Amino acid sequence: MTQSKSVCDERVFASIYKSYAKDLHNYLYYKYGDRYDPNDTVQEAFVKLWKNCKKVSFEKAKGFVFMVSKNMMLNEIKHQKVILKHQQVKPKGYTSENPEFLLEQEQFYQKYQQALSKLSEEQRVAFLLNKTEGKKHQEIADMLGVTKKVVEYRIYSAFAIIKAEIKEIK
Repeated sequence: MTQSKSVCDERVFASIYKSYAKDLHNYLYYKYGDRYDPNDTVQEAFVKLWKNCKKVSFEKAKGFVFMVSKNMMLNEIKHQKVILKHQQVKPKGYTSENPEFLLEQEQFYQKYQQALSKLSEEQRVAFLLNKTEGKKHQEIADMLGVTKKVVEYRIYSAFAIIKAEIKEIK
């Protein structure tokens, strides 16, 4: 009878962290944005894994940190809703760029953000993991727990929506 690896073993825990921390960060960033600080959430999720290492099997460690971090993000979003209503983002008052270029850049960025907002959550996450992080379709499929074909469809359909929204993209 083979004994499973213990998450409480520092080497095993370190290998889990090394294997999943970056993917977890990127997943949180693309799903919730940087406003809710995915770096801290990743760290907190792994702290919770360490504190619960006797309760979590090696095989379930990845699912544990992803679920814990997702729940922490949702809790933070609920908490931040009240705060965000009262915050105002102050733009910087200076730049060395041509004003016309800055205006075009801002307009394109707004079109891009608007196009991204028209995607379903599944399309947006798959698209950004692929196009921004350079993840392969199979890697994304493994992260999201779906087939490679599903990921390919999500990315293709997301790109079609973005192209339709932003005429400058050919």
